[in-house]
Amino acid sequence: MLYPKYSEHKTQISRDLIPICQCLIHIKYMCMNAAVRATVRVGIYTGAKVYFVHEGYQGLVDGGDNIKLATWESVSMMLQLGGTVIGSARCMDFRAREGRMKAALNLVKLGITNLCVIGGDGSLTGANQFRKEWASLLVDLVKAGKITDDEARKSSHLNIVGMVGSIDNDFCGTDMTIGTDSALHRIIEVVDAITTTAQSHQRTFILEVMGRHCGYLALVTALACGADWVFIPEMPPDEGWEGHLCRRLADQRARGSRLNVIIVAEGAMDRDGNPISSEDIKKLVEKNLGFDTRTTVLGHVQRGGTPSAFDRILGSRMGVEAVMALLEATPETPACVVSLSGNQAVRLPLMECVQVTKDVTTAMAEKRWEDAIKLRGKSFENNWNTYKMLAHINPPDTKSNINVAIVNIGAPCAGMNAAVRSAVRIGIIQGHNMLAVHDGFEGLAQGKIEPITWTGVSGWTGKGGSELGTKRVLPSEYIEEISLTIAKFNIHSLVIIGGFEAYMGGLELVQGRDKYEELCIPMVVIPATVSNNVPGSDFSIGADTALNTITSTCDRIKQSAAGTKRRVFIIETAGGYCGYLATMAGLAAGADAAYIYEDKFGIRDLEMNVEHLVQKMKTDVKRGLILRWGSFKNENCNANYTTDFIFALYSEEGKGIFDCRKNVLGHMQQGGTPTPFDRNFGTKMGSKAVLWITEKLKEVYRHGRIFANTPDSACVLGMKKRALTFQPLAELKEQTDFVHRIPKTSWWLKLRPIMKILAKYNISLDTSEHAHMEHVIKKRVSMH
Repeated sequence: MLYPKYSEHKTQISRDLIPICQCLIHIKYMCMNAAVRATVRVGIYTGAKVYFVHEGYQGLVDGGDNIKLATWESVSMMLQLGGTVIGSARCMDFRAREGRMKAALNLVKLGITNLCVIGGDGSLTGANQFRKEWASLLVDLVKAGKITDDEARKSSHLNIVGMVGSIDNDFCGTDMTIGTDSALHRIIEVVDAITTTAQSHQRTFILEVMGRHCGYLALVTALACGADWVFIPEMPPDEGWEGHLCRRLADQRARGSRLNVIIVAEGAMDRDGNPISSEDIKKLVEKNLGFDTRTTVLGHVQRGGTPSAFDRILGSRMGVEAVMALLEATPETPACVVSLSGNQAVRLPLMECVQVTKDVTTAMAEKRWEDAIKLRGKSFENNWNTYKMLAHINPPDTKSNINVAIVNIGAPCAGMNAAVRSAVRIGIIQGHNMLAVHDGFEGLAQGKIEPITWTGVSGWTGKGGSELGTKRVLPSEYIEEISLTIAKFNIHSLVIIGGFEAYMGGLELVQGRDKYEELCIPMVVIPATVSNNVPGSDFSIGADTALNTITSTCDRIKQSAAGTKRRVFIIETAGGYCGYLATMAGLAAGADAAYIYEDKFGIRDLEMNVEHLVQKMKTDVKRGLILRWGSFKNENCNANYTTDFIFALYSEEGKGIFDCRKNVLGHMQQGGTPTPFDRNFGTKMGSKAVLWITEKLKEVYRHGRIFANTPDSACVLGMKKRALTFQPLAELKEQTDFVHRIPKTSWWLKLRPIMKILAKYNISLDTSEHAHMEHVIKKRVSMH
């Protein structure tokens, strides 16, 4: 349906007040402010009144000044802030019925019948209990004479929607909880710093991260830094693990590694339930191996700091979805949580998620470790399986006699090396001979190929750029030389890692199969580009790192403008004709507009944006929100409306009201160390690509040779909605705009209205494709 400021629903909406109750019972979560901001602004946009509840459930119980009306300006300048601006607190009072009755009284007196709770499973379970008791609480309040029958009738039911805020990512039903990605950023920053000193001194480092009951942070950290071992509560090590660990560490040193890294979740234990601490492991390593060993317990540093771009976008999307869920709720609608599955927003029944979360604890208590891993969800299970392959399986004694070549194509980006490392090691585990091709297709034509070993890719997960070297040259001008090189080096399959040039190069190699039989080998393209413009995948390796670079730069620019006031910044991002970076950075940094090729604009749109900023400068915005930059400009979005033209237009029209500054970010968006997401994503993509090639080689082996000429023997490996999928290159041609080097359709374009609404533009919001209620119970039935 369309909600043009909810005009047809306005009378009803204005009576339903949507409060935000930010509450936390056990621990303090981070990065909630984006969700708070989005919920407030979208609620106001729909015509509802929105209330803050300060200090969590305690504020709900105490009432008074703890429950305050929120305004548009009250959530300004908060995207870059960690923690929560409305506070959170432990609340014993809310656990008692008497406390919940006080909370109900405070809500009824304000006419509040919708509650949005951001917290962990304890907070959300408390909210659901509150909802179930609501009718009986009202009866008791009427009997006590504290509310009238009319007030009880107007507040006859309470709608609940939850957003999960937890750095542990321990709530089943969602791929990522708000705060997890930011916590991983803090952890990886420390790991990278420690790794450099560990290599210098040939040390073993043991890092303890949070995760008393869930090993997600430890597991993803282990994948992201290439750790030698990880201890998580869901899967304790096998009996005799002490000897196995020492042999692994010694083996790594024997292979030439100068350091060992062990990641420990704070809730790690052995199979008998005895705790395994970082100190225990240190004593073991020092006693058995004599290695110089250090421990680092990261502690609460993981909860602090600036939210990552992912968490800001996740919080914003979840906030919008939460308001939609409340507006569409009926008395019969069960309390739900809004969450993320792949790149899709989903709604799940709250208590089903809580039950599955409790089932994990039960499975661990009953020593059903495999069930515990599966109950955590597909994302957790995939991470565990990838880790096991990379860290715990020794290369086979017998070789497959298969030669797999890996090549990087196009512009370099963060995460490429993680994909190469994973592909090389999984290939070696499969018994293949792995070959590194230097300098792209040009290097392939010139025979710049050498074997690459297990230790040859050590430490690559955290390196930016391309260690293999990369060029934009396409294979068409070297097609004959490439076929000769493939024959000379007896290459049986090809892994192509890169951006649109990699995709185009793959297509040209497939087209060359008709003439050159040597090209009839399995090929897979792994999208890796900051532009995120490869057809067949919703995400590309490298885009998250670039997005965080842009977002952090915008934070700095915003901060620099705080003292000058009345200033608009025009920022040009990378991306060619693809507006992914401009759009997502606009959402993460709170931009007023994002001009992109895919969303056509003209002079009237520019005039409207200028007028919007003129009116904005007249408002009394706290903390200098008035100083936002005006737009993100995508480098190729329009031949006439260039960055210089837009800068000149804004400068002229804003005379006497605001002044303008221009910033072109350039190649800094391609550099830097990879984010945890890009390291993890690259690792899983490289692994899956080589496993697919291994199976495909079995299919195409006929009469003593490999011959692959079917469309499904040359694919793009991509993330589509909720899964990694292989799509034939030939089939993707119809989905491609070759002139502008972009897919014909892009999922993220549906997020653009959210950015405009959050910037206070009066537009219509299409919710025809909003998330529907799904179920998680079915996922766990088949596991027993």
